[in-house]
Amino acid sequence: MLYFAQGSPTTNLSNDDLRAALTSVLDQLGHKERVLALPPDFTRFHSRAGALTCMTHDYYGKALVDVMPALGTHVPMPPDQLDKMFPGLPHDLIRPHRWREDVVTVGTVPAAFVAEVTEGIYTKEWPAQMNKLVWEGGHDLILSIGQVVPHEVIGMANYNKNVFVGTGGVEGINESHFIGAAYGMERMMGRADTPLRRILNYAQDHFCQHLPLLYVLTVVGPEPDGTLVTRGLYIGDDHATFELACELSVAVNFNQLDEEPVKMVIYLDPEEFHSTWLGNKAIYRTRMAVADEGELVILAPEVKMFGEDPEIDRLIRKFGYRTTPEVMKFVEENEDLRNNLSAAAHLIHGSSEDRFKVTYCPGHLTRQEIEGVGYRYADLDEMTTRYNPATLKDGWNTHPDGERFYYISNPALGLWAAKTRLQ
Repeated sequence: MLYFAQGSPTTNLSNDDLRAALTSVLDQLGHKERVLALPPDFTRFHSRAGALTCMTHDYYGKALVDVMPALGTHVPMPPDQLDKMFPGLPHDLIRPHRWREDVVTVGTVPAAFVAEVTEGIYTKEWPAQMNKLVWEGGHDLILSIGQVVPHEVIGMANYNKNVFVGTGGVEGINESHFIGAAYGMERMMGRADTPLRRILNYAQDHFCQHLPLLYVLTVVGPEPDGTLVTRGLYIGDDHATFELACELSVAVNFNQLDEEPVKMVIYLDPEEFHSTWLGNKAIYRTRMAVADEGELVILAPEVKMFGEDPEIDRLIRKFGYRTTPEVMKFVEENEDLRNNLSAAAHLIHGSSEDRFKVTYCPGHLTRQEIEGVGYRYADLDEMTTRYNPATLKDGWNTHPDGERFYYISNPALGLWAAKTRLQ
């Protein structure tokens, strides 16, 4: 059922608008005694999910008994991130998601269905997993809160991905990421109907009908001056709620360029991006835009590691960001990578497939480390002097020496593609 839907490419919903909408829906649902909120983590700081979670706490008070950031494979949020994203929310409500430990398999999507929707690319059954607290917590309302935006693994982020991946386990996350990578990012990004989404929808429809899930979905986009505003809010418990949000997100977050940039410069906000696991949004969100033999320059002042998880960090360092055929061969020949398919998928996501160059400018990783995983290295201070984020504008810029390049201040907020690559 769709409880609330409002949005357009020109809509600007204030915090008061969000509160009024959320309150009206929660009033319709009636009295609740045990509420669980599943917001994203700090990597979706701009999603408005933090404010909506705080509004949920204001509404329910002590009835909001658990708040579990849907970390997926990410590290838990430290106190300063919690305070910034959820101002005033008591820290004793926060429950960490431990993706290697605290999960339960609630059902398996049949291999025949997986093979059908993936066109035979993946032929195993898929384990639907989630945190035990979601499955066994005895809540009478579970609010899954988050932002719909183009995504490299599933086409469009959020909805039931927040549950099955955000609070998922090793097998489900590994295999879901690998399915998306093997099927092909370019075939999925910016699309609501993808093989992995069909698999997650199957799991929701067949295994989770008894769970009191309600989805609170935002669409966030920039004003002409770059200010981020809420373009849409959709609240409901069915696929139609998600599909409406996707339609708006494509209109708001999918940037189609008239030409293929030979050079793109991407800035990774130091508060948000500490690893290439997250920072490589700079690559996969722009790969459909950059020209053949072009270059991505990634300014990464706080990137200090490759993987958020120690084992995945080790695997990235061991195998590097190579081409898809090379990674698939690594999977066949190496048990450690075969047992961590999300890492294999990530290596594919972060590869240029030898089509363009990737130049990383990290604040903490060394030249040896960057070149060891297959990227070019450049000094951050030198490149920031030439490409100063404080003076650049999103979109096309021209350097005083005549160099023309395309700048993106936050790759997490959209998808960029040249129209020539969409034909």
